[in-house]
Amino acid sequence: MFRCYFLTTLALITALGLAACAAPATPTTTTPVLMRIGVLPITDVVPFYVAEQQGYFLEQGLNIELVPASSAAERDQMMLTEQIDGQVNDLVATVLFNAKSPRIKVVRIALAATPKSANFWILTPKDSAIKSAQDLKGKEIAISQNSVIEYVTQRMLEREGLAPADIKTTNVPAIPTRLQLVQQNQVAAATLPDPFASLAILQGARIVVDDTKYPEYSMSVITFRTDVLAKRANDVKRFLAAYDQAISDIRAKPDQFRNTLIERGRVPDQLKDKYQFPLFPDPSIPSQAQWDDVVKWALDRKLISAPVPYESSVDGGFVK
Repeated sequence: MFRCYFLTTLALITALGLAACAAPATPTTTTPVLMRIGVLPITDVVPFYVAEQQGYFLEQGLNIELVPASSAAERDQMMLTEQIDGQVNDLVATVLFNAKSPRIKVVRIALAATPKSANFWILTPKDSAIKSAQDLKGKEIAISQNSVIEYVTQRMLEREGLAPADIKTTNVPAIPTRLQLVQQNQVAAATLPDPFASLAILQGARIVVDDTKYPEYSMSVITFRTDVLAKRANDVKRFLAAYDQAISDIRAKPDQFRNTLIERGRVPDQLKDKYQFPLFPDPSIPSQAQWDDVVKWALDRKLISAPVPYESSVDGGFVK
């Protein structure tokens, strides 16, 4: 009887073993979490595309959809209507967005001017008689009104000794149009970001001042909707982990990602062989003083009716 029981048990174990070999358990898979990020065709967002190409978002369990916007206004509208979860914008845009209530928060500086790397230049045409900031007193400077371009222009010229009343501007929102005005000597000066500024300089435009001299005023930032940060903080942390990996890759192997820089940063053909990656910063957030200065500027220009608190618009919890 014992022998019979043993053989039966052995047969059962063998059968189970064969079944296990014949039909392995299907591994458990997790569907990546969808997150939509609004992007403009600027160099500031290139690390997002590198992280996507390298598979870093998927490694973090995220399905990141990079949603193109043709203008800051279009991007902001998508954020307002909750079509996107996050974006790259700037402190002026964030202050204006949160004028009535905190709807977005800064979690990271995306790109900032440094003493060695500029973000914005005030340029004059190559045949201009203007040699210094003082020569711009009362002259019209082409800018994008009520934007970071206007803010940086005013702050740099004030630091160069001009009074606010001496600074005259004309609203030219489209960056290519501002570039064309400088190229054709149809404006006294214009404030331009890269790579348009580099192209203008290559073609002979003269630098009056750039923000390497005053880097505290110039930065772009990564912002997310406040409801996303409240409900999906871990997703945001994973997104930033992938983003940081991409920046490490760019620093270590910039040539490997040059095509991405040229394509996604909309680098003009004339600059393709010369243009280099900007210096993406280590994880950081704007300081209280930087935020307060933007708020003061917006109040002085009556763009907002009351101060926008730093704590409601900048979140330091995502910076190690």
